[in-house]
Amino acid sequence: MHPITTAILAEQLAIADALLQGRETMLMPQELPGRYGRVVHAIDRVLLASDCEALVGGGWAVWRHGYIGRVTQDIDIILPANRIEEFMRVASVSGFQVLSSLPGRWPKLLHKDTDVQVDILPEGERPGSPPDYAPTTIPSPSQIGAVVGSLRYIGINTLVELKLAAGRLKDKADVVELLRVNSGEVNSIRTHLVHVHPQYVNLFDELVAQAHKDDVQR
Repeated sequence: MHPITTAILAEQLAIADALLQGRETMLMPQELPGRYGRVVHAIDRVLLASDCEALVGGGWAVWRHGYIGRVTQDIDIILPANRIEEFMRVASVSGFQVLSSLPGRWPKLLHKDTDVQVDILPEGERPGSPPDYAPTTIPSPSQIGAVVGSLRYIGINTLVELKLAAGRLKDKADVVELLRVNSGEVNSIRTHLVHVHPQYVNLFDELVAQAHKDDVQR
């Protein structure tokens, strides 16, 4: 990855401005501005060639679901376990570099033309880090709205689920911000989590209270 320069900072500010202005119209990952949109289209071509489906999670999904201040430099995609090897093979001859990683770490790609990193979230893997792995695994993309050959954003229910599973401070902060701007979805998200794992329900209730406290103080 290139070091942070004034040119990169200027680009990030321009992208943030474009995202702010296009919040109501950029409904699909393919409509992201600048190099991020280019990477999405490149991923789509790999998905189509490898007969694979995927969903955008992570920071870009957080942005799409209303936390407009959340701009990230990487793109996280959820891939089906039985298609990862083929996806990586096709990507390696389609403008992406497969990045080396330690054993047990999830795969990563680098889009050569834009220097944007693509992080793979594999179906069936447990989010978190030792010794605090999540009690659940990443669901199959096909079961949560993915379609073959074209990236879609993950839904807010599963996005919150995966954020709670990851368990990092920044993931919890993302959930709080999502709850502040999606207060009408709280009951739906909680009902979803009840069917996933009680640990997530307890943490979710704490973050709902934190979101309400933040609103009162603002």
